[in-house]
Amino acid sequence: MKVAVFSHPDCAAHDMGGGHPERPARLAAVNDALTAAGLADWLEWRDAPLVEREALLRVHPAAHVERLFDNAPTHGEWRLDGDTLMMPATLSAARRAAGAAIAATEAVLAGECEAAFCSVRPPGHHAERERPMGFCFFGNVAAAARHALKVHGLERVAICDFDVHHGNGTEDLVADDPRILFCSTFEFPQFPGYYGEDVPGQRVNCPLSPGTGGEAMREAVERRWLPALDAFAPQLVLISAGFDAHRDDPIGGLVWSEEDFHWVTERIGDVADRHAGGRIVSVLEGGYELDALGRGAAAHVRALLRQP
Repeated sequence: MKVAVFSHPDCAAHDMGGGHPERPARLAAVNDALTAAGLADWLEWRDAPLVEREALLRVHPAAHVERLFDNAPTHGEWRLDGDTLMMPATLSAARRAAGAAIAATEAVLAGECEAAFCSVRPPGHHAERERPMGFCFFGNVAAAARHALKVHGLERVAICDFDVHHGNGTEDLVADDPRILFCSTFEFPQFPGYYGEDVPGQRVNCPLSPGTGGEAMREAVERRWLPALDAFAPQLVLISAGFDAHRDDPIGGLVWSEEDFHWVTERIGDVADRHAGGRIVSVLEGGYELDALGRGAAAHVRALLRQP
């Protein structure tokens, strides 16, 4: 099988300044690692399009979308919070990131590929309804989920989020929508410092203690995620794929290995095979130590390809 990889040079042009962990080199680290891992023959590279405002309005109020579109700087910077800045290239990059998630969903649902990976930045899973934060501007994965529901008439979409940080933005954007099941593993306590209570059929949050390894994540996935996912029977599975839980990443305190990222992707793939015809769309979230990010992403994509 082929996996489509959506990316665009605009995503590397967004630069929040020297020393910022969410830096352009992240994309080169991912894309180079996919090639170095010998996966190129199974990957089909596609350009990420610019997302339309209509797609963003399915998850964000108009005031949020218009604020970012209308005030994006043409020079200098606009600081939205302590570590989230808009620069002249930011709006285009953010539109490409959300556009990739939606184009990948289109490709998978059209049968052009069974799975897709969006090698994009800025990430999206911290962007709440009216609040950019945590390096994120728009809810990329949430927008893709709502697109699949609205445009393609799907009735059930699952979002699986593994990252050292909780996907508070995605949780906020899909809250109270019974058509979307959100499953998340994350370190706690850790940024953003809060998460919602579980909601049967809609939300499964699995906080992990600092210093724990992949075995804790595997136990949580097997005990908490998989029963909920099988009961929900999603018609499409979306992944927020963060690699900052890697033991070499300085951002967090979890100690996962590349094998853990491969394992959790395999389990998600099994769910997709059982219920969704194998249809998976994955979107890059965190991961800030470049070598660990590349190795983690390569292991993840290898599992999307159903390779050991």
